[in-house]
Amino acid sequence: MVVTQENVAVNGNRRLSPQEIADALRDRIRSGDLKAGDRLPTQAELAAEFGVERGTVRQALRTLQADGLLSNVSKGSPPRVAEPAPTRDEPQPTMVGLAPRLTEAFSAPHVRVDAVGLTAETLMLALGEPVRMIHEGRIHPQSIDVRILLPSRDITLAFPVPVEGHGEDDPVHKRWLDQRNAQGHVLRHNLQALRSSHGIDVRVTFRALPFTPPVKLYVLNESEALIAYYMITRREETVDSGVLEMYDTFGSRSLLFSFEKRAGQRDAAFVEESQKWFDALWETITTDLTLS
Repeated sequence: MVVTQENVAVNGNRRLSPQEIADALRDRIRSGDLKAGDRLPTQAELAAEFGVERGTVRQALRTLQADGLLSNVSKGSPPRVAEPAPTRDEPQPTMVGLAPRLTEAFSAPHVRVDAVGLTAETLMLALGEPVRMIHEGRIHPQSIDVRILLPSRDITLAFPVPVEGHGEDDPVHKRWLDQRNAQGHVLRHNLQALRSSHGIDVRVTFRALPFTPPVKLYVLNESEALIAYYMITRREETVDSGVLEMYDTFGSRSLLFSFEKRAGQRDAAFVEESQKWFDALWETITTDLTLS
């Protein structure tokens, strides 16, 4: 790709900073001179163009990667312009939208995640991304405090339930309970392993709800709240060698809506009320939950 000369110093002598180089490349991306999927010139070519050392170029490229504008910066070949990410206001399926929000939350020194849901499946899977980045040394939290509210094993769930009604030996309830416990164990193990591997102060606590939550809610660092509605559907599944018709939900497909304190008064009020709601449940009508 032919690049234009943009390294004329203001005073004729001054070298451009990494931020100025990043701004120049950002302008090319935003103007369409560099499009999604285009490969940038090599670091040597960019260094020659801007009249700087390659280390300065590397810093500029990392800045653009952190902004989500470049991919493959750390690879051997030149980076490419990243595909544009969905706007923050655009809801996404929970499995898609939660992982990047958790990764950003885990970039803080002290991480706090409060979650309400039917199971811990989506949270367990979405935490894989920030945990991987911790192992790669790309983020470095000092402490992680995760509190999770899940339905009690002793209540009659609103869903999932058999279409034909409950019996004394309900295989649908047993399936849900087994999943709830197994996913909770994996989530706790993966986070607590960071205590020994990276010296991070980790706490993972569960409490039991006396009702079936109609939504899933995540409150991250008391600054962002993400909510998704459980959509109930009728479906069939093989349980204990038999086919059961049940009313159930696919929580990972539910659209996740984000509210941030910094987005304005309305969003800030939603985040604050979500945190208050969670804290009130945690401190009053919920009970200790032991994963069997």
